[in-house]
Amino acid sequence: MTAPPATTAPAPAPSRGGVRAVHLVIAVAVLVLGSYVSLGIGAASSVGVADLFPPSAQEWHLLATSRIPRLLAILMAGASLAVAGLIMQRITANRFVSPSTSGTVEAAVLGILVATMFFNSTSLVVKMLIAIVTAILGTMVFLQMLQRIQHREGIVVALVGLMYGGVLAAVTTFVAYQRDMVQYLDIWTTGSFSGILEGRYEPLYTVLVVGVVGYLFADRFTVIGMGESFATNLGLNYQRILYTGLIVVSVMAAVVVVVVGAIPFLGLIVPNVVTLLMGDNVKKVLPVTALAGAGFVLACDVVGRLVIHPYEIPVATIAGAIGGVVFIWLILRSARGAAV
Repeated sequence: MTAPPATTAPAPAPSRGGVRAVHLVIAVAVLVLGSYVSLGIGAASSVGVADLFPPSAQEWHLLATSRIPRLLAILMAGASLAVAGLIMQRITANRFVSPSTSGTVEAAVLGILVATMFFNSTSLVVKMLIAIVTAILGTMVFLQMLQRIQHREGIVVALVGLMYGGVLAAVTTFVAYQRDMVQYLDIWTTGSFSGILEGRYEPLYTVLVVGVVGYLFADRFTVIGMGESFATNLGLNYQRILYTGLIVVSVMAAVVVVVVGAIPFLGLIVPNVVTLLMGDNVKKVLPVTALAGAGFVLACDVVGRLVIHPYEIPVATIAGAIGGVVFIWLILRSARGAAV
């Protein structure tokens, strides 16, 4: 009688925590490499990638006043808009909601126009404060509209948000035309980092503080995304957490618009791609989402500076082209899922 063949126990599947750690390591490595390349690209061809270690005094002056501030602005803007989109999608339980599809960005632009007209201010701080207020108010109006929609399918909500944002943009354009300020709208609505210098990007550090608040509330955002009754049964104040998320999203979007301008679709496509790979738990996917958003904007900026060097294409143009294609793919994917 022969003995049964020995069987080998299957190898244990990698834990979710290990997978997330791998994603984080890969994201950080790619971001560091991209940041190094970014520092070596610019109109001043005398400072290239090979000149960064060690830079001369003149090269360091260029890096410190222009390229490092630009890199920091890129990373913070990309990370904050991606996180804002993630939080907004979760608290509304809709994958097609983001600052650029809910009127938040358009309301912030209207606030900048109001600050420029009535306060005659060139201060970034004043513009930022008023833009935050109008962004919060604009997003609150959208949420009220959302609660009155009977059929809250993803694409329907996205279309309502886009139309609402279009109305706000039309009002802003009309007022700007009356005040002969239409030329300023391109600056606020087309995100670009070409004008970022030392002393101009520092308000973006606000998003780091707000991002910490978002991370601390991440588990609560996950819970309220499951519905008001579910969150209430767990002892959470649904309205308070909802409006906390609204404020976090509005502050992040408004600050980025004031400093660098609007970057379309970023807060929509990056969180969707990350959550498709890693799930919907906000606290677990938030760090990777932030890194992915920063990397996406960094890649768009590098491409924009290389295509027609020494001139450059605005980040908003490249992000809009890529984001539009991904947005269409998400819509088609959602339609196929609904058909099934």
